[in-house]
Amino acid sequence: MPFHPYLFFVGNCREAMTAYQDIFGGHLDIVTAAEMPDSPPGAPSDSVMHAALTLDTGGILMASDDPSATEAGPKVGISVSMTAASPDDAARIFKGLSEGGDVQLPMGATSWSPAFGMCTDRFGIPWMVGTNPTE
Repeated sequence: MPFHPYLFFVGNCREAMTAYQDIFGGHLDIVTAAEMPDSPPGAPSDSVMHAALTLDTGGILMASDDPSATEAGPKVGISVSMTAASPDDAARIFKGLSEGGDVQLPMGATSWSPAFGMCTDRFGIPWMVGTNPTE
């Protein structure tokens, strides 16, 4: 049974998901409040009610703007963890995610991965990026 992260943003979901599409590739679908007949009362017409980034590898990253939120970033201890196909791919993805954000652990070799790093991106989302060991 796969799990699919669902991220909440404070008015910048479209910007974040477009940035993630630039980093990860894939196909991005966005539905705004104006396009939903049952959107929350008072929601700005351009706010994102649902976004889905479907990756070529089959993964899905979903998100929306949260009209009740007052600050960016998760309120509990979480990180979105992703496994890249290779150390070079992990480094490329980590560079894109950490640009304008905060690096907690620079990309490098660990005892469990030839390439692993942790950062919080410029949208307040914590990430763990790594790759599987080569056999």
